[in-house]
Amino acid sequence: MSQPQKEEDEIPPPQKPPSPPPHTTFAARGLHPPTFSAFKPRDYRISSPQTMTCVAWNCDGKRLAAVGIDKMTRIWNPEKSMEQRSATVFSGGHSDDLDYLSWNPTHPELFCTSSQKDRRIVFWDARQSRYTQQCALKVSPVQTGYSPDGRSLLYVSAGHQLFFMTLGKEGEETKESWHLSDRDAQIGSKAVFNHAGDGVVVSHYSEHTVRVMDYPGLNIRVSPAAHVGGVSLLRWTPAEVNLFDVDEWICTRTITSCEHSISDLSFSHDGEYLAIANAGSYIDICATETGVPLHRVPALGPSPTVTWHPSKYVIAYCGQTKIREGGPPPVAVISMFGVLE
Repeated sequence: MSQPQKEEDEIPPPQKPPSPPPHTTFAARGLHPPTFSAFKPRDYRISSPQTMTCVAWNCDGKRLAAVGIDKMTRIWNPEKSMEQRSATVFSGGHSDDLDYLSWNPTHPELFCTSSQKDRRIVFWDARQSRYTQQCALKVSPVQTGYSPDGRSLLYVSAGHQLFFMTLGKEGEETKESWHLSDRDAQIGSKAVFNHAGDGVVVSHYSEHTVRVMDYPGLNIRVSPAAHVGGVSLLRWTPAEVNLFDVDEWICTRTITSCEHSISDLSFSHDGEYLAIANAGSYIDICATETGVPLHRVPALGPSPTVTWHPSKYVIAYCGQTKIREGGPPPVAVISMFGVLE
């Protein structure tokens, strides 16, 4: 049930960077940003001693899915209700708790889930209750990501290795299914397909560069320097986000508004805004073009993931309420910030 945000902790204001060049401002470009300060977080608690680890919108923005507290996937239609009883539940594909979920970018009903503990990636169609395919792995998957055409899937293991799966027919198969790629594993802690689907950007926690590889060949195109320390997550490092010009692969600006290590980030549908989740109890929203912090959204606890709606100025994030002395036990939480109408 939705609960008002309690200002029990003092949320520090974001650090203010130097003034950006005048031509990059919203006013100079004729844009009118949303009044983020007028919005209030909407928090939905789910009774569970575990944290919600992943939340994701489907490609048309009509469904919001969450995993992390058990073996089940919960999917809501946020425009109708976010009450726990209104969620559609998908179960039976995993033997242990889920960690991650990815929606197919080409079809609003198709998604996959993964679990580190049972070492499976399971594919689903939201129009039916039973999974469509179950794939057993030799490694523990921590992250998955579809290619833009929805016909390839990358996954990164707990051992910092990158693998691929492809959709197609093999042998005498009459129906397409997902198959493990025979490509050699690549070193990587995080990975993402580019928008064209002909490249993959990979980072590793112990390397100070990112690797840009072509796909499906996986030949390294370029390996630009990213941070002084290791790149634990793509495009960012503890308390710092680096934005790259992908034509020349140079760092064009650095965002340092966060005081805590960064766990996830997401661009808005028009690329104008960047939402940053971190180990603090807040989400930062910054202007992509200038790096200027626009609003700090208070959260009930640290958020492992944050994601913008695919066509509206709404973010979803998740996690767990904080443990407080003498207070109620922590519970899982899913939150939204912005206006869906």
